[in-house]
Parts: sequence; C-alpha cells; structure tokens
Amino acid sequence: MAATAIPLETIPSIDPATGKVLAQVARTSAAEVPKIVERARTAQAAWAAMPIGQRCAQLRLLRERMMASRDVLADAVVAESGKPRVEALFADIFVALDTAGYFAKNGARLLQPERVPHHSTAGKAKSGRLVYDPVGVIGIISSWNYPLAIPLSQIIPAVAAGNAVVCKTSDFTPQCGALIEKLFADSGFPKNLVTVIQGGGEVGQSLIDAAPDKIMFTGSVATGRHVAEACAKKLIPSVLELGGKDAMIVLADANLEVAASGAVWGSYTNCGQVCLSVERLFVEQSIEEKFLALCVEKTKKLRLGPGGDPATDLGPLIRQQHVQRMSGLLDDAVARGARILCGGKPRPDLGPNFFEPTVIAGLDSAMKLFQEETFGPILAVRSVKDAEEAIALANDSSFALAASVWTKDTSRGQSIAGRLRAGAVMVNDTISYFAIAEAPHGGCGASGWGRTHGKAGLLEMVHPKYIDVDRLPGAEKPWWYRYGADLERAADSFLRFEFGGGLTEKLRNMRGALKTMFRNHGL
Repeated sequence: MAATAIPLETIPSIDPATGKVLAQVARTSAAEVPKIVERARTAQAAWAAMPIGQRCAQLRLLRERMMASRDVLADAVVAESGKPRVEALFADIFVALDTAGYFAKNGARLLQPERVPHHSTAGKAKSGRLVYDPVGVIGIISSWNYPLAIPLSQIIPAVAAGNAVVCKTSDFTPQCGALIEKLFADSGFPKNLVTVIQGGGEVGQSLIDAAPDKIMFTGSVATGRHVAEACAKKLIPSVLELGGKDAMIVLADANLEVAASGAVWGSYTNCGQVCLSVERLFVEQSIEEKFLALCVEKTKKLRLGPGGDPATDLGPLIRQQHVQRMSGLLDDAVARGARILCGGKPRPDLGPNFFEPTVIAGLDSAMKLFQEETFGPILAVRSVKDAEEAIALANDSSFALAASVWTKDTSRGQSIAGRLRAGAVMVNDTISYFAIAEAPHGGCGASGWGRTHGKAGLLEMVHPKYIDVDRLPGAEKPWWYRYGADLERAADSFLRFEFGGGLTEKLRNMRGALKTMFRNHGL
C-alpha cells in the first residue's frame, strides 16, 4: 500500500485489518498541555470539595451512558484495534462498565476515615485517624491493546477519589480516546475534569513536563524507563505497568482438555497482544506429547479474519512491524533447535498485519521467546520433569506480572501459586482476574511497580493523612523542655516499665515512669 502524506496536526485512525485510514483525529499541541493541566487543577479543586457520595453517584450516570453507547464503543474498539467484536464486548466494554459500577457502589466505603488505635502507653492520651486526600491532577499515559478497559479502569477510580485526570491515549487508537472524553462530558462531569490529549511520545513527555501530581503509565519496558526517569527528575510519583512474560504451569494431573483450551485462549486472545498473555508454558514430561497434540488440534480450528466478522477468532496484529517481530522471534527459536508444530507464518492474503497462531515446542530459557515479551499469537512450550523445575524456571525471568497453575489438586495449586514470583496467580484459569474489579493488577521487576484496580489501585490515587487529637489539651507533654538529669532517669524508668520483662519489672519502675507524666517543666 502506497504511503500517503498525513498532516502533522492530525493523527490517522487506521484499521489494522486492512491498513486503511478510517479518519483523522486532531493532534494535541505539546505547547498546549501545560494549560490543559492548569485547567484540570481548577476543575479538581471544586470536584474534591464535593462529597464522595455525590462523586460516586456521578459514576452511575457514566455507567448508564457507557451501557447506552456500548455498540458505538465496541465498533470503535474493533475498528482501531482489530480484535473480534466479542472480545471488545467482554474485555473492553465489560471491564469499563464493571469498574464504574464497582467504584460507584464502593468508593465511599473504601475511602472512609479509619480509626488508628494506639498500642503504647505513651500514645493512650491521643486519638488518631487516617483520612484520604486526593492526589490532585493525575496524568495517565495509556496503551492501545485495550483502548477502553485500560484507561477507564484508571480514570474512574481517580475521579472517584476526587482527582482530575489528563489522559494521553495511544496514537494507534485516537477515536477510542476521543470517545472516552465524550463519555465524561455527556455524563455531566465538570468541564476540564477529564481531558484526553492526543499524540505520540512528544505529547506524553509534555504531560510529564507539565508536572501533574502523579503519572500512571502502561506500555513497554523501554518507554517505561524513560517515563520513570522523567518523573524522577521532577519527583513525580508514578505507577508503571510494563508488561509481562507470564508463565503457565500444567501439571500431570491437570484436566488436559481444559488446560489446552486455556493455553490456546490465553496465548492468542487479542492476537496475543496482552500483557497477561501466556508467553511461557511449562508442561510435565509425562503429558507433554498429549498436551501438545491438543494445543495443535485446537489452534488449527481457529479462524483468522477482520474483527467485525462474527466468525473471526483472531484478528490482526496492530501494525506491520509487529508481524515482522513475530517472524524474527520464531526464526531465532528454530535456529536454536525449537520446533514449530503449526502456524508460524504471516498471512498477507488476509491483510497486511495478519499472523498465524503458532504452537512451538522444544524451547529453552536462552531463546528470545523465553526472554523478551512476545506480544503476539505464539504458544511457546517447554517440557519440565516436575513441578519443582517448573517453579524454578517460571521464576527465572526479569518480568513478574502474573502466572497460572493447572491441576486437579486445588490445595497443591494454591501452594505452588504462593511460591511463584508474580503480582497475581490464577489456579485453573488465566488472564481473567483483570476483569475482577476487586483484584489488584500489577507486578514487580521489569513488570513495573504500583497497582491499579481494586482498593490497592484506589489507594494509588490518594495521599493518606494521619490526624492526631490530644485528649489532654491542657497538659504540657512529658517529653517537652526542660531537660535534665531527673528527666533522664524518669525516661529510663519509663523504658523499663514499657519494654522491660515481666510484671515485677513493670511494678519496680512504675513510680519512676510516672515522674515523666507529673513534673514541673520550669519554662
């Protein structure tokens, strides 16, 4: 397809199934971003003063608007990401609706002030409580693979907590980004409270340069490092979700039919363009041959095509360079001794970005397929002698986002899950915890830091503030000036009373300890 000149002031919305430009969306000027952040600050001050119950009620209106607009939203997701429509409904629309419903119902409860009891004798004359203040303006730099679910699962709790949001959605999905801003406007949220900015890396950099109060980033490790460095220079806290290399462990006692179906879906859903996709599968040797045969059989039945076709199981990859990368990863593995059992080729006859779902076996940890994030439709399998080897190999990765364990013995599955280095582990399922509103999402190592979703994600949107009230406001405190030898002896008696051993020790030092409470300060 011949390249066409695209004006710098717009972003093309491209159908990855055909490569055709669907529309042009206005690009945000990097110079305008500081003004957008300042307008968000003004809107946030009034929004934060609103009772949280009222803010959550507004989220119910947002949910109603999303539900009424679900067909338009799903059409946009399919058009710009290429995924099958059923995946747009389940993975994008459902997650967005459920997030709005969850925080509308539970936001006030999750952020209600908490009493802080004091265990020490010195603290008994005080009462403490913990309250949660909004961060202020949160900058979100989001991804294209779930162009509604990812940004909305962060924007919604941010506004529930009293923040304003400036969100840079992906330049691969600009129409989806525009629809997000429209949803909030049409639902009656204050002007400038939620603003979507459009553009590439230069706009993301300008957002950080504008110094919002926090940055939440979803994307690659390489870009995440740049984001972390830019934030660190300005002491802006950040949450980074940088992807994964998720392990799936299939034990000999697993239901192989179910596990193979889970492996195929977990590797190929959204054409494998999922941070939580199955990218390293470890199967016990005794069942490897049968399990691989099932995976190949199920993979060969999948239908490639445009996302708008109801018969389609797998849509295209997002861009041509991703197709080339799949071929490169497979070539490296085959050159090192791996075996492609099915698939493994681009499908230009279907469109510029289609790639066959692939099952490849005989891998080892030195291959790029076991080192780098794949982000494509490749089911990579390695045989292990037992669960212990599987655990060791699963943990041998710089990534630590999620994992799964497949076994009929639930207790054993939970035990293995507890030993895996990951932010989440599923037993006999994969990926779907992302759609559970209460479940936190995030990892460590090369997978980033911080959490989104659930209460843990909500607490990323606030500053915890401790408030202390003295119960004896008319009394000077024992530890105040003036110091002297008498106070030193009394302080030592208090330490022995508070932390010494046994009742006898406490009684022996009680009188001296009380001198810290009743003394003439002499000031």
